[in-house]
Amino acid sequence: MKFFLDSAILGEIEYLYNAGICDGITMNPSLVKKAVEGLKGSAEKATLESYITKALKIAKGTPVSLEVTELGAREMIAQGKALYKKFNPVAGNVYIKIPADPSFDGNDGKDLDGIFAISELHKAGIPVNCTLIFTPEQALAAAKAGANFVSPFAGRIDDMLRKGIGANFGKEDYYPASGLVRDDQLVEDNGIVSGIDLVGQTVKIFRQYGIKSEVLAASLRNARQVREAALVGADIATMPFNVFRELLIHKLTREGMEKFTKDTPEEFRKLV
Repeated sequence: MKFFLDSAILGEIEYLYNAGICDGITMNPSLVKKAVEGLKGSAEKATLESYITKALKIAKGTPVSLEVTELGAREMIAQGKALYKKFNPVAGNVYIKIPADPSFDGNDGKDLDGIFAISELHKAGIPVNCTLIFTPEQALAAAKAGANFVSPFAGRIDDMLRKGIGANFGKEDYYPASGLVRDDQLVEDNGIVSGIDLVGQTVKIFRQYGIKSEVLAASLRNARQVREAALVGADIATMPFNVFRELLIHKLTREGMEKFTKDTPEEFRKLV
């Protein structure tokens, strides 16, 4: 399974690429804006354009997803093409993020606009990451339209299920892949019992029909979710920097290191 970093912070991007465990980046306009604003008052100056350019160069040879902000099919297609034309020459690694369904209250009637945009960008030879997927059927439609990546949002499904039963939780709390039982009923959303279940059902459908689009498990909140995404066969896991760090942490590893350090003979230290 490939690891993608869900961040636009250059320090985090550079650190993980230097560590050799980052296979790509997912970012959105708000992440980029937040990262650039974080430089205010520092010696380093950056615009949105220069910041994205630096990130693309660091990640050369691996995919970087840039998200559209428009809502209509025609507008998303135009913006996606413009973003690709502007930034792909930097390192040849741009993917355009298109929402599965850009409609919402006040913007109804756009249900298929994301699929139209994916199809047209695919025809133009532009790689696409379909984002904001919450059902396997959304993922299937996006793949049929030509999306290279489909991104089921595991953590957000878990949040919705917990909110539905009035549970108190922290954003990074673990939610069981097998779901929760409340009043003798399995808590579910139209047959989805957890975020990992959403990822797993999507993978199962894709494998059953030989669909080549890669399943990118998104909105992963903790290391155990990353493990479970791997177990259900996700091709990619995208996660924030703190979850990358959590992957390596275990109390016994730290206890072992403390013991080994104390027990290391001085003669060994002097060998090098």
